[in-house]
Amino acid sequence: MMNRIWAGVDAGKSHHHCVVLDAEGVKLLSRRVGNDEAEILQLLADVLDLADEVTWAVDLADGGAALLIALLVNHDQALLYIPGRVVNRASGGYRGEGKTDARDALVIADQARMRHDLNPLRTRDEATVELKLFTARRTDLVCDRTRVVNRLRGTLTAIFPALERALELTNAGPLVLLTGYQAPAAIRRAGANRLESWLRNRKVRGAAALARSAFEAAERQHTAVVGEKAIAQMVHTLAREVMTLNEKIAEVDKLIESRFREHELAPVIASLPGIGPLLGAEFLAATSGDMSFFATPDRLAGFAGLAPAPRDSGRVSGNLHRPKRYHRGLQRVFYTSALISIRTCAESRRFYDRKRAEGKRHTQAVLALARRRVNVLWALLRDGRCYQAIPPVTALP
Repeated sequence: MMNRIWAGVDAGKSHHHCVVLDAEGVKLLSRRVGNDEAEILQLLADVLDLADEVTWAVDLADGGAALLIALLVNHDQALLYIPGRVVNRASGGYRGEGKTDARDALVIADQARMRHDLNPLRTRDEATVELKLFTARRTDLVCDRTRVVNRLRGTLTAIFPALERALELTNAGPLVLLTGYQAPAAIRRAGANRLESWLRNRKVRGAAALARSAFEAAERQHTAVVGEKAIAQMVHTLAREVMTLNEKIAEVDKLIESRFREHELAPVIASLPGIGPLLGAEFLAATSGDMSFFATPDRLAGFAGLAPAPRDSGRVSGNLHRPKRYHRGLQRVFYTSALISIRTCAESRRFYDRKRAEGKRHTQAVLALARRRVNVLWALLRDGRCYQAIPPVTALP
């Protein structure tokens, strides 16, 4: 039996392909297995029969590889994660141009054998898995709502452009209005007073102002377009869809807030100005809150895309650019929270104003503030303490 081998797995939804290499890079095993517990366990047993020490490597951290990862972790196997982007780039250095699961698995195993900078795959706790699931669901719903709102705007413009300009279709009141009135003639027949009463009965805030805006828009258009009846029905349907999506998003927000508040790190994360339950949940979903994985704040900033990467060549130096590999969701967390903190935190506002005075544009100043907040949050999580505007004084021994 050999001392050490490396097993690379190209993970898929229904099947995985595993290739095992020895210390010299010689292929010992190449097998396609189903994404099934019995088949994976048989593969595990066969690989363990080949050597005393096995290092596994996969190109997926969840999804179709979830069962495989769970079984390997439960059997105390050393497991590395190689992002698919790294595998694709490394494939160019291997002979042949074809792309197969077996070739990808070979590249994964060989990269795990040669490289020493790969990170162990982190197993997520139950709370983090739930937060990742909920936040991903919310993102899908928000994207769906944006799509339907854009369709609603286009459809309403085709029948009543003045009303489309007068309404903010992301608010609840205008959506309620469009479920009852879509055409200018119908709004004129109802009149401003009757329209206001109709909105008040449906508990719409600012019913008077909304009714007045709609009536004024109707007074500016006395021509009916071709297909008005069918278009009006479509506007009604789309408005209902947006309202339904708003309800679903509100339900998911409650789940996210409830689960986030239960997390042991929630008080520390939420103490930083600008971070609420939603952004805090997205932060935990991206990082698990485990700062041991990020040895320094620079590592966390790099993961969030807030640490510029150098692109120097020859006599050109100091050429910095945004890295291509980073977690876009985590970058959004820090950037959005920085924007919020400018309005709610005096210290953040002073920092932002100072950067603007130095000649930086708005976006540059916000990014600088976001980068600074990475350092602060990293230190808070490392020390397990909540944010204070005035840092605590450490007594000298």
